[in-house]
Amino acid sequence: MQTIYDLDLKDMEAWMAEHGQKPYRARQLFSWVYRRRAESFSVMSDLPKNIIEALENEFCLMPLHEAERQTARDGTVKYLFEMNDGASVEAVLMHFHFGDSLCVSSQIGCNMGCTFCASGLLKKQRDLTAGEMVGEVMYVQKMLDETGGRVDNIVIMGTGEPFDNYDNVMKFCSIVNSDHGLAIGARHITISTCGIVPKIDAFAAGHYQYNLAISLHAPNDELRRKLMPVDHAYPLDTLMASLRRYSEDNHRRITFEYILLSDVNDTDAHAVQLADLIRGMNAYINLIPYNQVDENGYRTAGEKKALHFYDVLMKHGVKATLRSRHGDDIDAACGQLRAKHEKAKNNA
Repeated sequence: MQTIYDLDLKDMEAWMAEHGQKPYRARQLFSWVYRRRAESFSVMSDLPKNIIEALENEFCLMPLHEAERQTARDGTVKYLFEMNDGASVEAVLMHFHFGDSLCVSSQIGCNMGCTFCASGLLKKQRDLTAGEMVGEVMYVQKMLDETGGRVDNIVIMGTGEPFDNYDNVMKFCSIVNSDHGLAIGARHITISTCGIVPKIDAFAAGHYQYNLAISLHAPNDELRRKLMPVDHAYPLDTLMASLRRYSEDNHRRITFEYILLSDVNDTDAHAVQLADLIRGMNAYINLIPYNQVDENGYRTAGEKKALHFYDVLMKHGVKATLRSRHGDDIDAACGQLRAKHEKAKNNA
């Protein structure tokens, strides 16, 4: 059964029209779903009884349930959700000084094949619908409601490649951004891609206000192809040309994500190449400590080396940040908890 979260406000208006109702009924429904966090259609007291019955026949509310939860010492919470069809997916809630940030997944598994990433341990089964992605947010928001908290920021950086599920991801963004719904500001929503150029071009043409982040992780094609197979299809010169077009057309800053892998991409030469690659762009580099995954053998660069890499970038005129570590004592890497869960199921 389709989740009501799959419908944006226009969809709800069209559905109401099909059932002989005025557009304001859609706004009432949207308010019940997102503002009042309704747990069932039956509580929607200002909707006609026949509409409630039709909603109950055609839609469910929550498209997932919690299968497992891990809480780290620093307060980071990793959720493993099971969808109504039995597929599992992860979301991670992180606490920052600027608010609570939720990392959501966009696919069941991933086909991008990045060698350092736990998401690729299990290949893509299917895309998540917009409503299933909304479900990740709504479940966590309802947990935060109990303590007066709020999902302040959304990053689409969990399992899957968002631009490989472009239409559903963009619809998801419009739903959580809607003033009638959760009203999470566009500039508090970040979409991360490993570099699917045609979709970057489509995103640029849409002139969206959502933030764009690029999973880069290497400053040259030779190394990037070893780490990220997508570079074979969209090498750095093609990717960077697309990003420069996006930046010029949209006047938006780009974030380049760079996971520091010990003795792989963390030398001074790599830092200088990286600075040369993005110099002159409206961009900065987010240096990310690596959450180690036993299956692939990579190790995180130590704090001393990470700070040195940061210093080299800054001395070469490139703005950078060094992200704090989150969830070291749990299965924090994208896809790690899901892979462990699936392995346990298969062995049962």
